[in-house]
Amino acid sequence: MGGFFGVASKEDCVFDLYFGTDYHSHLGTRRAGMVVYSRDRGFDRAIHNIENAPFRTKFDKDVNKMEGNLGIGCISDFEPQPLMVRSHHGTYAITTVGRINNSEQLTRELFLGGHGHFLEMSGGDINATELVASLLDQKDNLVEGIRYAQEVIDGSMTILVMTEKGIYAARDRFGRTPVSIGKKDGAYCVSFESFAYLNLGFVFHRELGPGEVAVVTPEAVHTLVQPGKDMKICTFLWVYYGYPTSSYEGISVESMRYKCGALLAERDDVTPDTVAGVPDSGIAHAIGYANRSGVPFSRPFIKYTPTWPRSFMPVIQTQRNLIAKMKLIPVQELIRDKSLLLIDDSIVRGTQLRETTEFLYQSGAKEVHIRPACPPLLFGCKYLNFSRSTSEMDLIARRVLKEMEQEGRQIDLKYYVDPDTSEYREMLERIGKKLNFTTLRYHRLDDMIASVGIDRSKLCTYCWDGRES
Repeated sequence: MGGFFGVASKEDCVFDLYFGTDYHSHLGTRRAGMVVYSRDRGFDRAIHNIENAPFRTKFDKDVNKMEGNLGIGCISDFEPQPLMVRSHHGTYAITTVGRINNSEQLTRELFLGGHGHFLEMSGGDINATELVASLLDQKDNLVEGIRYAQEVIDGSMTILVMTEKGIYAARDRFGRTPVSIGKKDGAYCVSFESFAYLNLGFVFHRELGPGEVAVVTPEAVHTLVQPGKDMKICTFLWVYYGYPTSSYEGISVESMRYKCGALLAERDDVTPDTVAGVPDSGIAHAIGYANRSGVPFSRPFIKYTPTWPRSFMPVIQTQRNLIAKMKLIPVQELIRDKSLLLIDDSIVRGTQLRETTEFLYQSGAKEVHIRPACPPLLFGCKYLNFSRSTSEMDLIARRVLKEMEQEGRQIDLKYYVDPDTSEYREMLERIGKKLNFTTLRYHRLDDMIASVGIDRSKLCTYCWDGRES
């Protein structure tokens, strides 16, 4: 995924930029960067690797040296950014959040048009933000360049571009990612997460609409390209990615998760001794379940966070699994001889949840009932890099269906998307057996959409149902 924060202020903005960017640390795992602009000193940039240390630790020296009244920062899960670019538009800084599925095609077209070269990252990939900058430079001005980039990119792309005059904020064409604007006396900010500016003295101003392009200055926010009518915001923002204190399209993340757990409880018929959430994103879902069902909420294991990094940070899956296991400390008295109902935000590969379940059995649990807070993931994300897996076969549901296909079964995915079919129920039974759960029931897609409270036509549900429109 990735997150961004920008500030346009009449005074020095580095303090706000530093902490506003840091508040996006839950969205990225690899790189972070900040660029500021000062009338006296021009542009100044810092980029650091944050795989093994928090953002603030890496940037505490930079923040004491930087100064400027304009700034953009990002937390990135892959490419180094923001980038500094000098072109016929002048010098500008750029950061992006999104995914480009047709990068090879776009690169070939740029080469044919006379573009000289791209810098390769480790592994041979081209920095997606550099590719976006090259697309911007195909047009006579930045606004036309932004519109052009968003039209030709297959996937999605939200863009921040900072010049010496202000910050251009462009939400992706279908609003798959949010762009929230905050304001205070003498300053405006632009943020992925709506909570990131609240402790900095900003108050909510508005959200950009799908495809909207606005310029943010210390004095005002002016729309340059009107928003489109069609929206497909990522539903996973509420289920998993979003921080609990955020809201998107006016819908609170924490509130949505309570509703999600409540609807899970309404359809359940098991009678566990206690309900628990996998830290951290599963906890609110579990509280909602407990509140509705009357089953006591407990914390049978605690996540040890002072020294362990986030479980999804290492690139190698085996390292991620080990860290996830090491972080969870059991509370034996709450596990031994208990029937536990455990809610996680999702099941992707299934490896970590299987190991968590084994960990509970080894700690004396009698039963472990698993309730994911979303439907089975059947399609790899095409828009926001939910998972950078190279194959959909990494998804546990698809692996199970592949095994069924190898048994001579004809697999039509539409039957496995529908929770009311026998095919769907068989898929769940096989997943539950493979992962050693006592029982397994996923959140239904219709219930999950109801938990959000936004019309389905405005939500992206592609990873669950394969629907692109």
